[in-house]
Amino acid sequence: MNFWQIIVRLWPFVRPHHILVTASLFLTLIGAVAAQVNPIVLRYTVDTVDSLLSQGIHAQEATRLLVFISAVLFGKELVNILVKYGQSMVGENLRIQLSSALSQFAIERILTYRYAFFAGDENATGKLQTRIDRGAESLTMFVKNIFVDLLPLFANAILALVLMFTANFYVGLVASIITPVYFLLSWRQAGLLKGVRRGLRSLREEKTNGLFNIIESIIVIKSFVREEYERDKQYRLQQNLIDAQLKQRKTNYLFDALKTFIEQVGVVLIIILTAYFVLEEQMTIGAIMFHIMLFNNVSAPIRQLHRIYDQMNEAMTYAEGFFEILDADDAIEETGELVVEGLKGEFELREVSFIYPNGTQALWNVNMTIPAGSTVAFVGLSGAGKSTLLNLLCKFYQPTSGQILLDGKDLSAYDTHLLRRKIGLVLQKNHIFRGSIEENIRYGYMRATKEEVIAATKKAYLHEQVERLPNGYESEAQSLSGGQQQRIAIARLFLKDPPVIFLDEPTASLDAIATEQIKNSLDAIKENRTVVVISHSISQIIDSDLIYVLKEGRVVEIGTHAELYDRKGTYTEIFNASARSLNLDKIAQTLDAD
Repeated sequence: MNFWQIIVRLWPFVRPHHILVTASLFLTLIGAVAAQVNPIVLRYTVDTVDSLLSQGIHAQEATRLLVFISAVLFGKELVNILVKYGQSMVGENLRIQLSSALSQFAIERILTYRYAFFAGDENATGKLQTRIDRGAESLTMFVKNIFVDLLPLFANAILALVLMFTANFYVGLVASIITPVYFLLSWRQAGLLKGVRRGLRSLREEKTNGLFNIIESIIVIKSFVREEYERDKQYRLQQNLIDAQLKQRKTNYLFDALKTFIEQVGVVLIIILTAYFVLEEQMTIGAIMFHIMLFNNVSAPIRQLHRIYDQMNEAMTYAEGFFEILDADDAIEETGELVVEGLKGEFELREVSFIYPNGTQALWNVNMTIPAGSTVAFVGLSGAGKSTLLNLLCKFYQPTSGQILLDGKDLSAYDTHLLRRKIGLVLQKNHIFRGSIEENIRYGYMRATKEEVIAATKKAYLHEQVERLPNGYESEAQSLSGGQQQRIAIARLFLKDPPVIFLDEPTASLDAIATEQIKNSLDAIKENRTVVVISHSISQIIDSDLIYVLKEGRVVEIGTHAELYDRKGTYTEIFNASARSLNLDKIAQTLDAD
């Protein structure tokens, strides 16, 4: 992104703060005028002192002149202090307001994206966080630099040039020739660093994401004793980051030296030219200092321009990543306008195929019907497409081809948010938010009373365990065991009380007694609801009204447990394997002995 593109994108966020912008421009004008006082006063002082000396007047007789000069300079400094303070406060206020607006807009934006956006490798948690954080930070500094640094510097330089041309055209011409050379060097410097900055952005994203992965995978890392491998991987990434940073610094130091040399050439030319005009009696002695100080007012802003330009180019680099997230229009979750009323919960899939964004095809021409008010099980080996089907039924993904109907109407036509309020979802591993147990359970229904939360917790057989905790329902939910966290997810389901329920290995992390308890509760909630179950547990699927057997993304068998088992096909193989894994023969012998 270039400078003007960023300005256009930021303007809607800056526009509500027009009062701050106007105040900044006013202070910029006052500051630029105040910056020219010193050269003017110095020229007046030198010329007046030279005139007084030629008249034989000494310091004792020039008290009024000294008092006047002191008053002007002190007054100018007082104005300068107030201007600097005002600019800093206005700039910081604008930066904070803009940072909040950008971050909030980014959050609101990504909440509208469909699940597939977050599942992609390029949008991993660490990378997204780096893009949003560094993007918002860089863009707010970009705006602050414009109003607090860039505009005052340009106003100062332009006013100083005008004064130089007014005093002497040739001296002003020298200053105006040096200035473009300085700009040309800065432009070339930015061009050389453009690719380096993009590389730095990518490396920083990978570094942040790598740290997230280490923290999230610490148990696996330690159990396989891979600390050294992870350390070396992060070290290589860090070395690449160091090399890129050193290349950036090397380029900066070289161009800084060139620009300093150009500036000194300008100072020497100004001194020679003004001295010549003094000797030719076309200028007063005070004009020498006047032009040198004015040229300093021109070159000092340009000298600072590199620092600002460097920051603004970095902002442009991070702005690309930030606005890439905001501009992901194709990631916005599709929604219809059909309002869910009196949902029965009958699903029908017609020739549904699905390909993930990475190119992996998960489903092939799936046809199935899930009757309203029935319990349907999806059975198959890992990778058969069971969870993908649930994701499609929840509208987390859209079918690549084919059609899904709900109560006879296209699923895509339904209002997504209203539809999901009617769907309960329990996964094998459910996310538990940082916060209290009560807050996590109430996530199922935000307006639930404490009594309703407790009732749902009791149905999930968690209430007694929560009561034994020192802080009860105010205890930190993430500190609970995996099984207890799973019961929180199930309690959310009871609290939500939806007409359609999807269960993906709901008791996978529970012990045998808890599994039996939860099964009894789930059996009770299944009545008069459409329930879809994915489970490798025989007890979870054996009494389903209908079972779909999937293999490599295709439906290969349909029927009840008894019908499928008698066919001696894929379902029979899976069932027998499950029975053997449970060692049912010995269990049966033990029970017979009793």
